[in-house]
Amino acid sequence: MIVQFIAVKYWEKALMGCRVCDSVGNDCHLQTPAKGKGIVDTDFIFYISALQTDRCKKGFTVAYAAHCQQESTLDRPIAGHVNLCPFSISIKKQEVQTLLSTVKHEILHALGFSVSLYAYFRDDNGEPLTERTESGKPPLNEQLQARQWSDKIIKKIVRNDWLVREGEIKKQINMMVTPNVAREAKNHFDCPTLEGGELEDQGFDGTALTHWEKRAFENEAMTGTHTQNPVYSRITLALMEDTGWYYANYYMAQPLKWGQGLGCTFAKGSCMKWITEQISKGKSIHPYCNKVKNDPLETECTDDRNSVALCNLIEYPTPLPFHYQNFRSIPSISRIDVGKFGGSVSLADFCPYIQEFTWKSQNVIVRGSHCHFKENSPDDDRNFALEIYSNSSKCFNHESDWVEKKCAKERQWQHWGSGCYQYSCTDGRLHIHVANNTYQCFHENQVIPIKILYNDWLHEGTIICPPCSELCEKPKFKC
Repeated sequence: MIVQFIAVKYWEKALMGCRVCDSVGNDCHLQTPAKGKGIVDTDFIFYISALQTDRCKKGFTVAYAAHCQQESTLDRPIAGHVNLCPFSISIKKQEVQTLLSTVKHEILHALGFSVSLYAYFRDDNGEPLTERTESGKPPLNEQLQARQWSDKIIKKIVRNDWLVREGEIKKQINMMVTPNVAREAKNHFDCPTLEGGELEDQGFDGTALTHWEKRAFENEAMTGTHTQNPVYSRITLALMEDTGWYYANYYMAQPLKWGQGLGCTFAKGSCMKWITEQISKGKSIHPYCNKVKNDPLETECTDDRNSVALCNLIEYPTPLPFHYQNFRSIPSISRIDVGKFGGSVSLADFCPYIQEFTWKSQNVIVRGSHCHFKENSPDDDRNFALEIYSNSSKCFNHESDWVEKKCAKERQWQHWGSGCYQYSCTDGRLHIHVANNTYQCFHENQVIPIKILYNDWLHEGTIICPPCSELCEKPKFKC
């Protein structure tokens, strides 16, 4: 597919004359003379602007996009526009990848992942999945100001056993049920009865229905907000293929770890139901969590071990709406106050989960928590746990806090729980590198005691070995 990107200030040179039609799309005629020669040998034209518009001021909008023209035969979008909100753009190295992901995200909206295009989706034979009116177009949904799609594309599903603090309630969700999306969603969650991919039901204009549900697909790049490590998974490629306008190359998909293989309870239920069932079985509630963000911080690792992370469970000034109260009890929190606690990401239905964060000093960002960026390394005088941030680093958990000792002095690092370290997979074992020392893992959950003299201080702490399969190629490794 050939896409041309054109800055807004130059777009008139590419435009032919403006054609206008009547209210049903007929009686089209040239209204203005051509301002340019048009563009040949191009499948899609993408106009780009960077203006601080009113829409940029809503929430934390970084960019927004839409298609602006479709071809007449199969309704495929052939032109689109994106506006990047300049006041929301950062050029810090740690954030460049997220910015690039945002641009890709907006391109996919213009190509098909959009409320204004769902009704034009077609099947494998090129036949419309939504019946057309006499005008040749799908019916208009006046409330959405978009063409209304059929239930072959999106179905309203009612979950009768949605568990919240007050008990089971009914929850209505919108599910993308096109064939490839349904197949990929079932396979991803390992849930044969799942109807398809759940769509977002919250947010400002342009968020609900036009993104994957944040609770179900946390770091999939086509959710309504980027919170960490955005990836373009098989399920998004499946949606683009289900438009009927493209073929997807699934080898280009990025792995989505969130929810993978967790079954129907996770895919079809509330986060409270998942948490409750896991606790009853004596199992981890990951990827959710129930540790309140307090000072000092007790950090963890993201599921892909790419980042030091925190549980984003916070206290709100007033109780959350009852259908977003996901706990009956939280460790160290009074039952009277439990209703005020929820995850900091509202689009995820206030479900708390492990999330990357930034270290701050006097409200100024000092460094990030992603292991792959060298600039996230702590200063030597504050690197109690001897972390190393690099392309070959991953996050490992600590069993206890770290201390530094020198003569009669002793310093304790209050913020602890996990850290970034280099590792290698050699001789059938996982090896963890700390300072200039290498430690070998023999089994999962092995606790490695560390005592290293570094920068004239004796550093003491522990690191816990993860399953080898998380970092090393199977089945060659033994631990």
